[in-house]
Amino acid sequence: MINVLLFIGILLLIVYAVLNYYPSFGGRYSRQKRAEYSQSPQYRNGKFVNQVPTSWDTSLGSVVSMMKDFVKGNPDRKPKSPIPMADFPTDRSFNGSNDAKITWFGHSAFLLEIEGMSILFDPMFGKAPTPFPIRNQRYSGKLPFEIEELPVIDAVFLTHDHYDHLDYGSIMKLKGKVKRFFTPLGVGSHLERWGISSEIISEHDWWSEFEFDGIQFACTPARHFSGRGLTNRDSTLWCSWVIIGKKTKIFFSGDGGYGPHFKEIGEKYGPFDVTLMECGQYDARWAAIHMLPEETVQAHLDVKGKVLIPVHWGAFTLSLHSWHDPVERAVRAAEKSGVEIATPRIGETVTVGSKSYPNSSWWHLAGEVE
Repeated sequence: MINVLLFIGILLLIVYAVLNYYPSFGGRYSRQKRAEYSQSPQYRNGKFVNQVPTSWDTSLGSVVSMMKDFVKGNPDRKPKSPIPMADFPTDRSFNGSNDAKITWFGHSAFLLEIEGMSILFDPMFGKAPTPFPIRNQRYSGKLPFEIEELPVIDAVFLTHDHYDHLDYGSIMKLKGKVKRFFTPLGVGSHLERWGISSEIISEHDWWSEFEFDGIQFACTPARHFSGRGLTNRDSTLWCSWVIIGKKTKIFFSGDGGYGPHFKEIGEKYGPFDVTLMECGQYDARWAAIHMLPEETVQAHLDVKGKVLIPVHWGAFTLSLHSWHDPVERAVRAAEKSGVEIATPRIGETVTVGSKSYPNSSWWHLAGEVE
């Protein structure tokens, strides 16, 4: 009995040490910060909340059905052959064009080059979206560049603190070449824990508007949740981003379920030349926090978007659907609604406002779709 209790005690100490000192879990903000966040309309009873009630089915029947589905598996959850990628030369001249450019790197990570600035959004460049990257590896194995090869980045914008959007290893490699970090409330605590000065971190609440190097930005609502550990659920805010240049307006949804906030954003800031909308890792049982592809298209219409680029797919398996299902369904829904949809390959640069956008079904080359 003594040996058993000793073993349990040691195990609890190990768990405590990992949760509190393993850097990938991020940081915690001070009592002073908590007092500041409590003034936010989004902060109630010690946690951040959504605009509308948001929950997903956790009934016994739903849990049992999910367990059965996970055990049963789906042979199409991962591609059977390598994902085709475009070349992305990092020695080219960034910001050298008057036209805004977007380069998607899989999942929700992308580079925006606009009016002389280079901005990374949710730059998850790691091998797996987990603090212990052993399983669920990136489909492409690697990216079409090495982080060390990137030039100086003017800013990094983050939508929330989940591992598939805020990656410790990626930030550690990027932090020496990024001028500014912009996050929703609370997320800056993770960056500070990782050695980034608070002087170059700006945290924002929903509907916060600001200017950075001549470009207008707005931190806008999303319908999601946050947390990186067992005890910090909803301790930081989640958001979407509006980018308004002199010639171009872009909307990035971040993660989340469909909701009335899209129409509110469209009325206040639309129309948008391009939207990058979440489209992937969904299930009808948790649609409140991850949109279905048909809702992705509707959200694009709600914000008054012109060209839709579906993101949050093509890199990792975080749900039960086939890996190519998000883009296939989004394309069908877009065609039905008369929406122009762009489907660039990973690493392929899209010029905003061009006469034609990439729309090939490149995922067929991965041998998954007949």
